[in-house]
Amino acid sequence: MSDYAGIREVDVAVIGGGPAGIAAAIAARKEGALKVVVFERDWEAGGILQQCIHPGFGLHMFGLELTGPEYMDRYLKQAYEAGVEFALNTMVFQMDPPAETDGRKTASFWIMSPKTGIEKVHAKSVVLAMGCRERPAGALGIAGSRPAGVYTAGTAQRFVNMEGCMPGKKAVIMGTGDIGLIMARRMMLEGAEVVAVFEIMPWVSGLRRNVAQCLDDFGIPYYLEHSVCELHGKDRLEGISVVKIGKDRRPVDGTLRFVGCDTLLLAVGLIPENELSRMAGVEISPLTNGPVVNDFLQTSADCIFASGNVVVVYDLVDFVSEAGERAGSSAALYAMGKLSKPRELPIETTPNIRVVSPQKLCGGRDTTVFVRVAEPIEGRCRLFAEPGIFSQTLRYARPGEMNEVKISAEKFRALPETEKCVRIGIEAF
Repeated sequence: MSDYAGIREVDVAVIGGGPAGIAAAIAARKEGALKVVVFERDWEAGGILQQCIHPGFGLHMFGLELTGPEYMDRYLKQAYEAGVEFALNTMVFQMDPPAETDGRKTASFWIMSPKTGIEKVHAKSVVLAMGCRERPAGALGIAGSRPAGVYTAGTAQRFVNMEGCMPGKKAVIMGTGDIGLIMARRMMLEGAEVVAVFEIMPWVSGLRRNVAQCLDDFGIPYYLEHSVCELHGKDRLEGISVVKIGKDRRPVDGTLRFVGCDTLLLAVGLIPENELSRMAGVEISPLTNGPVVNDFLQTSADCIFASGNVVVVYDLVDFVSEAGERAGSSAALYAMGKLSKPRELPIETTPNIRVVSPQKLCGGRDTTVFVRVAEPIEGRCRLFAEPGIFSQTLRYARPGEMNEVKISAEKFRALPETEKCVRIGIEAF
């Protein structure tokens, strides 16, 4: 380790310079933390929003419809004004398990960059904000060779919006994730033909507004309960085989057909980026694949907090920023020795809930618990938190859209000491 440059001491370290990380750093400074540093592996801060040039961001946070770069520009200006420090082009490659310092847990991790070499960072608290990654072709087990022309939707988005390079002229989208829907529209606007979108589930996994604006408005057909089962082509993709999927989740005989294309974009799910979380030894939820957190967004390691898509994949970046603010504020309070949680109750869910975050409640402040249903309820239903702390009537509940359970800190603190959990669910009328 001849390039080892020494030890850096910080109050709050934020790993990841996307919307969650920037919001966390601003909130930590506003809460009173002195030395707040954002560690970002890219050349620029901003995360995935650098390549999201479409509008639709900021409606909740700013009351405006902004593009991704416009949204992040506002946050970056706030960060610099607040005195947040940035370590760009800096990779965090190792997290150590928390250590005991003066009776309190503290964190440490290792970084490397061309400018400073290898350093060890000691932090009173850490906010994990690494975001998420796309599920690649190798995870899907599609038959065929490995021809050029198969990309994740996010990779194609970067090519088109930042590199000025079209991935192909005739595309098929596999999956109905929001990035795939947005890229269907983007490819059409750039002159490509989008043949169709195929989704293996009986419902769309993205937001309904994206189906309307990106598929319906452009006349792009989409087929539910269909899956791509084989790639054709040696050097370059020449087409795909697609088959209808039955109720038993098996291919339906006689439905196999060939679809000609030179590009396949994959929008088949996002995975929280949690290698560092696992290195630190924090508990990971089997439902979200992100850290288990309480309403302070504190993980099972007291000095480590997590926010944004590294915890759970959100629908809107506004929700990501709100989570970042909460995590940054909590991390600053912990670093200053001011964070207290007199009580912590786990959240239990009804069987039709697929995702819930946070998974524990402390009642330190009003909070929002985000949930997704496992299967759609196309009719009036009730979203609730028991015993008697929240109830709301919904017109419907769909897996592609998060539902918000608003938990009042006052109502939570009024729960009797005999209560051992909070139960959240959705039930049809």
